[in-house]
Amino acid sequence: MNPTLLLRTLFAATLAVSAGAALAATGDGINDFIPSYTGAHNGDLDVVSAFVTYNPGTDTFFFSGTMDGAIGTTSTAFYVWGVDRGTGTARFGAIATGVLFDSVVILRPDGTATVNRLPGADNLPVGTATIAGNTISGNISGALLPSNGFAKMDYTWNLWPRDGLQVGNAQISDFAPDNSSAAVTVVPEPSTVALLMLGLGALGVGGARRRPNA
Repeated sequence: MNPTLLLRTLFAATLAVSAGAALAATGDGINDFIPSYTGAHNGDLDVVSAFVTYNPGTDTFFFSGTMDGAIGTTSTAFYVWGVDRGTGTARFGAIATGVLFDSVVILRPDGTATVNRLPGADNLPVGTATIAGNTISGNISGALLPSNGFAKMDYTWNLWPRDGLQVGNAQISDFAPDNSSAAVTVVPEPSTVALLMLGLGALGVGGARRRPNA
């Protein structure tokens, strides 16, 4: 392949992952509340899509979930991402045998968050979770989710909203993805993007110098 074309292709792919992680979002059916759920069937408890990214350069995870209704519609709702760091097990019995995790990240509509490593927990302040319409998201330091055997870029996750008015697993309204886990998306380090930009610029200048005069 032509070197310039190859570099441009790699650059475009890098930007696509860096700026558009939502392209790798896990979609979920609308109005697919699980049968054991006993709470309000409000849109903000029904996952439409979700994703988790990991940035090795900053050692930061970004959690994002989009619901079928505005976050905050259900005052007692909160959002739990189960994370498998290497020793994940099934903890929901028959309702979700394929959802494995050994830690959880909780984002709340009041802006707070909790990271629970089972055992051990960190409560994070208002501003950790952010709300934008139907979407709740937040950045979590990788130091709060140390490896249990997996490399951080190999962690997997599942998102389940809960209605705190209910008891036990009857709080869980939905799983995304259904009865399985999804892979973390790795975001390229800024230095990688910068090097590709420099290389692309150098090739562009070189190509311009080689062009014959009209």
